[in-house]
Amino acid sequence: MLDIMNSLVDDIGKKLRKKNLTLGTVESATGGLIANLITNLSGSSDFFKGSIVSYSNEIKSGVVGVKKESLEKYGAVSSVVAEEMASGGRHLLNVDICLSDTGIAGPTGQTQDKPTGLFYLGFACKEGTYSRKFTFAGSRIENKQLAAQAALHWLNEYLSGNWQSELL
Repeated sequence: MLDIMNSLVDDIGKKLRKKNLTLGTVESATGGLIANLITNLSGSSDFFKGSIVSYSNEIKSGVVGVKKESLEKYGAVSSVVAEEMASGGRHLLNVDICLSDTGIAGPTGQTQDKPTGLFYLGFACKEGTYSRKFTFAGSRIENKQLAAQAALHWLNEYLSGNWQSELL
């Protein structure tokens, strides 16, 4: 998987440089894995400006700007929170694009309504803020890796022009 991810990140880096775009991440359940994969690329400082690991609700609301009402009404693992994380991160990090994630990596933490492996990814860019829902069925580590991979694939779709905002 690492070779595939390195190739994907290399492709993303070339596209970000060509389009003169900057990138940041606000990560929860992946714990900084997306940022790690990006910064494995030599020269990523050309486009990658930083990351916030907002593992706790206190950091989500107090630093990133997620509304406390959103956390109370929808829970930390929700599309609303993923979008607020991405939007807040885009402004806080002063980047063109911000990816975010929130989820239940497992094997514990699930509820009746939110199973292990449930992730929401957020994406904020000039066109707007969006989210995607995923449910993975791997181990904790596999779920984190799959979420990071999904986020990077989504970013690559956007940079390739293979996306439609209404379908995000």
